Amino acid sequence: MPRISEDAKSRNEAAIRAAMDRLLTGELPPGGKCDLKTLAAEAGVSRTAFYPKKDRAGSVRPGPYQHLAEKFERRLRALQEAGELIDPRAAQIERLKAQVVELKERVARRDAELAELAAFKPLALSRLAAQHDEITRLRGQAENAGNVRRLPASRNSATP
Repeated sequence: MPRISEDAKSRNEAAIRAAMDRLLTGELPPGGKCDLKTLAAEAGVSRTAFYPKKDRAGSVRPGPYQHLAEKFERRLRALQEAGELIDPRAAQIERLKAQVVELKERVARRDAELAELAAFKPLALSRLAAQHDEITRLRGQAENAGNVRRLPASRNSATP
């Protein structure tokens, strides 16, 4: 003897099909996802009705709405394979994953640039020091030569 009447079962199946259509078109309730838990809540049925049952002897029989759960999962998988994301959170997760990849690439490029600049810094400092020494040597040489005259400083520039 079944626990649920055929009339109630057909009403529940109609409610599940309607909820399935809503969820698969993206009409998700606040805080809900496109999954069996939300489907059961939207249809007003127990989630356990979507899964197989074991009797006392250990034999397995299908749940009363297991065929609808399988249909829901097939349709959801087909939509996902077609590139449609029903769940806005899933779309957000995919977008954030792509953003994380892009940010990791940017950080790697910046790290490489910083390493390159850090390696160049001692070379640049040594070149500047060598140029300063050369300028100092040439100034000293010019002062000792006696045949070099300094030009008057312009009004706009600072005196050396």
